[in-house]
Amino acid sequence: MKLLVFGQTGQVATELAKRAPDAVFLGRDEADLSDPAACEKAIRTHAPSAVINAAAYTAVDRAEEEEALAHQVNAIAPAAMAHACADMGIALVHISTDYVFDGSGTAPLTPTDPVSPQNVYGRSKLAGEEAITQAGGTHAILRTSWVFSAYGGNFVKTMLRLSETRDALSIVDDQIGGPTAAADIAAACLSIAEKLQADPAKSGTYHFSGAPDASWKDFAEAIFDMAARPVAVSGIATSDYPTPASRPLNSRLDCTETETVFGIKRPDWRAGLKAVLKDLGVLSA
Repeated sequence: MKLLVFGQTGQVATELAKRAPDAVFLGRDEADLSDPAACEKAIRTHAPSAVINAAAYTAVDRAEEEEALAHQVNAIAPAAMAHACADMGIALVHISTDYVFDGSGTAPLTPTDPVSPQNVYGRSKLAGEEAITQAGGTHAILRTSWVFSAYGGNFVKTMLRLSETRDALSIVDDQIGGPTAAADIAAACLSIAEKLQADPAKSGTYHFSGAPDASWKDFAEAIFDMAARPVAVSGIATSDYPTPASRPLNSRLDCTETETVFGIKRPDWRAGLKAVLKDLGVLSA
């Protein structure tokens, strides 16, 4: 598989590079997603057999003030990619988010459940999904949630940093979702790309998140327990921790279709967490 990846230093792109060292990875210097024409040109120039879009505007709170840029990167650029891929018969795997939902209810959300994003980031990602679908090419939109790794900024690294100077923390416990290791997302993307090439009829929107579902408080407690950090964690409501962008309370994702179509099961995020803590040198290898 001749693979082209948009993204170079992000969490998923970094993990993809470990698993697909022969792939071509495009950073901002070669294909800035704020310039959709450059993204389309890159696909036509490299002529890969599959494309994975692991790049995005992910600054959820800042997006509230940078709506135009978020839309350009998360919607217009993926649209350009999708049209180029459709024209050339190239399979496209695109990473999306649980933020396309409004977060109501408590049942796990299926790929066909109604979407209603509650912030700029979510709306920009949904627009990207819609554009990819409308392009009509071979594609898989993979919605995921609560991504963590040893790289970049994420909840695990934030908790470890805070544990250096704090012995007690208040963490939101009414948002429920599936923490997902970037390594597992990367592996899923590669598997899906290969299977899409073989069977374009598998095109569609899918969910992929770690199991079991947990609150941010649950996740924090698991981090501190596994890392042997003596931090007391108390739960607070989302309303007690206001942010510029609203967050969904229910980020549970029903991943049944992903397992049925691609044979990819929900990964245990606790195993992913252990691997990340080893990568960070918190646990011995």
